[in-house]
Amino acid sequence: MGLQCHFGGTTIQTLKLAAIPASSRFILKPISKTLVLNPFSRHNYVICPQRNPFKLLVRALSATAVQTAPITESLDNKVVKPQWKAAIDFKWIRDNKDVVALNIKNRNSNANLELVLELYEKMLAVQKEVERLRAERNAVANKMKGKLEISERQELIEEGKNLKEGLATLEEDLVKLTDELQLEAQCIPNLTHPLVPIGGEESSTVRKMAGTPRDFGFPVKDHLQLGKELDLFDFDAAAEVSGSKFYYLKNEAVMLEMALVNWTLSEVMKKGFTPLTTPELVRSSVVEKCGFQPRGDNTQVYSIEGSDQCLIGTAEIPVGGIHMDAILAETQLPLKYVAFSHCFRTEAGAAGMATRGLYRVHQFSKVEMFVLCRPEESESYHEELIKIEEDLFSALGLHYKTLDMASGDLGAPAYRKFDVEAWMPGLGRYGEISSASNCIDYQSRRLGIRYRPSEPTPAPPKKGKGSLAPTQFVHTLNATACAVPRMIVCLLENYQQEDGSVIIPGPLRAFMGGLELITPKST
Repeated sequence: MGLQCHFGGTTIQTLKLAAIPASSRFILKPISKTLVLNPFSRHNYVICPQRNPFKLLVRALSATAVQTAPITESLDNKVVKPQWKAAIDFKWIRDNKDVVALNIKNRNSNANLELVLELYEKMLAVQKEVERLRAERNAVANKMKGKLEISERQELIEEGKNLKEGLATLEEDLVKLTDELQLEAQCIPNLTHPLVPIGGEESSTVRKMAGTPRDFGFPVKDHLQLGKELDLFDFDAAAEVSGSKFYYLKNEAVMLEMALVNWTLSEVMKKGFTPLTTPELVRSSVVEKCGFQPRGDNTQVYSIEGSDQCLIGTAEIPVGGIHMDAILAETQLPLKYVAFSHCFRTEAGAAGMATRGLYRVHQFSKVEMFVLCRPEESESYHEELIKIEEDLFSALGLHYKTLDMASGDLGAPAYRKFDVEAWMPGLGRYGEISSASNCIDYQSRRLGIRYRPSEPTPAPPKKGKGSLAPTQFVHTLNATACAVPRMIVCLLENYQQEDGSVIIPGPLRAFMGGLELITPKST
């Protein structure tokens, strides 16, 4: 239960970490939703609902993304109406079931393809039966327009009544199973790029290795020790005020955060990206549409008690929603955004030396890139995004490697994902500092983002035919330009000096008032 606090008549709405009992079939309230949302994690999988044992009829689904009524529950059959519907191509899934099944296996997904196909076939069969009954009902109505004997008219009235009642029952059951089909199908992960390595994390391959580890010649300190000696952050006070995995930045660390954000924004804007600041509360449905299922016990999302909102774990979510349900002109594409936001993650299950200090925290600042483009351009923009990331990290003098992530490590939305891991000498290992994902049309089908291709004016259209080209779904991509805490870890540990000071990398000095060195405070 959440607790509401009252100050001078003002109610402060509290946060609640939502979780679902293992026995639950579906979630009935927005606040009961949970989310696994952690691009820095290697285990960002979709959690699907348990399977419904009830056998129901199905109706045909719309071919476009449709906003539906709020979640409702049927006590008789436990089917929950989805809040929204993705534009899923069920016919393509059926016609390519072997490809889809292999993809589900390769991505370690628990999506139930057989159930989806079974429900789809029922839908086609029942839709045909519904159409037949409607035709019979119309035929009876037409017969009643003529001159008839009283007995014959009465028979037709009775037949029409029976048809109407039977059709209403059929359509009601059909709607319920259509909703089940949609919920099941939305668990199917994105397709996978043919060059993606197959397997788990260990199967990921190195695309690029940049720089070399620094040879210090003196005992290396980690960022926690450096931060304490240089008076740069305070975890103890933050733990008293907010809880574990929160922190205060102090002194030059505050300037360093601002410098990283402003330098990154200025560099990315040179590449034609439009700067944004985003809302940091979003509707849970937008989180779902971006491909992160708010279900499961191991939630990464802070939900707001008594509302359908939650705190964002990445600016990818609000930026992804900025053109939700829009039809863009082809001339508007590509749309390239660079967004600054604070991010909030529960980091459930994160513990141990590998995650201590600033490496894994509940709140942090981040600069995120996001692109919406034509389908044929998404691979080239994926390469552009990873190059921007690599150029930024090289400019800061970091030693890093870029990985082509394996299929079992992609999460649900990504078609292909490149991670960048930088060497952190104080921690004695590589740590992930960035990722760049091409989600092709997976997110846009859920968010309803389409564009209308530009075409030369054709010959006069036939009567009743429109002259506009049919719409297509855009492709979406996202990439981390700067996750501030991990960049601070890298800079402090890689630029430390034997006397305990830390050098400020050249590109950041102008954004720190010309400061070149962080030195120990005099006592």
